[in-house]
Amino acid sequence: MIKCITVIVRRRPVGRRRGNLVWAIKIASVRLAMTKEKMISYLNGKIILKKDKFIILEVAQIGYKVFVSRQSLLKLPEIGADVKLFCFQNVKEDALDLYGFLTYDELDFFEVLMDIRGVGPKSALDIAALGSLEKIKDRILAQDEKIFAGIPGIGAKKAMTIILELTGKIKMISTAKLKGSKDPAEDALTQLGFSSQQAKEALAQVPASVKDMEERIKVALKSLGKS
Repeated sequence: MIKCITVIVRRRPVGRRRGNLVWAIKIASVRLAMTKEKMISYLNGKIILKKDKFIILEVAQIGYKVFVSRQSLLKLPEIGADVKLFCFQNVKEDALDLYGFLTYDELDFFEVLMDIRGVGPKSALDIAALGSLEKIKDRILAQDEKIFAGIPGIGAKKAMTIILELTGKIKMISTAKLKGSKDPAEDALTQLGFSSQQAKEALAQVPASVKDMEERIKVALKSLGKS
């Protein structure tokens, strides 16, 4: 539940102060809401509009504008069809943007890229569409700059910066795997905002015949949605 706040202001602010005051209140409201509500991490709904860089997804009679990569856009079904997307909600002072991914691996890679200095969400979106970090790690470790060829805003200098950053990430992940890690499906659910206990209980209800990690996550999410 979002608590209400009372703001006392001058009745007739003058000049640019009025606009600044309105934006200050809006920003405060957004930040307050984001601290009380969960981020949008997953959407399942009907495509009602497709554009070059985004789609409008209808979920429970609410339309969500979701930015997707060019590669993902080609893989999406036609208007009117249902689609499931893992999401990253980017909070800015003047907007709340949603970025959608067909697989959790792409979302995971996107979040890694967002931690790299100089890489914005739009560039990260196109890079993440190359696949998972695991999928392209050999080319990253080989320092193959051509892997980012054709991605807007990624020149040779920035490509090398990204490669160096990702090389360190890959080594850290490899070290963690050698030490042993928990169920990756459980880790994915906790990344989406669920507690470890909730994730374990939901995954325990997934039929043993379901082996694919993404399918296990989807089945678990359905269970968590009913709780």
